Amino acid sequence: MTQTAHTLSNDATAQIAEALNQSVAETVVTTMMAQNFHWNVTGMAFGPLHDLFQTIYEDHFAAQDDLAERVKALGAHAEGVLAGMLKRSKVPEAEGVPAAEDMIRLLKEAQETLAETLAGAGELAAKHGDTLTEDLCIARGQTHEKFAWMLRAHLG
Repeated sequence: MTQTAHTLSNDATAQIAEALNQSVAETVVTTMMAQNFHWNVTGMAFGPLHDLFQTIYEDHFAAQDDLAERVKALGAHAEGVLAGMLKRSKVPEAEGVPAAEDMIRLLKEAQETLAETLAGAGELAAKHGDTLTEDLCIARGQTHEKFAWMLRAHLG
């Protein structure tokens, strides 16, 4: 049976909101990583990497809002504190200014982590009949898999 935000049990809502907040946290950390790399990339591939990193952080910035607004639609608290997001995120912050190839690898790994997190959140939503959250997670997961593929292509 399909559930909507107001028909989910309290337990289902809490579980789904937690999974979405995990996704928000990892999206925020990855957004900042992509923006940092956009600002600081150098070398022969500067132009295409500068553009790709910008495409990624602009996409992720909008996604943060979509995911957090779904948490709110479920009637839960959306994590909005950076320290809480950093603590929760499975995507670590990138330290210093890595070489361009390391930037690509780190961002690729972040995309793969996000795709996995969103797949898990989507499965949880499906288990509880929350097709709206499941759909959002599927769409976001596909986006992260595409970005991971694009980044892998730069690594050869």
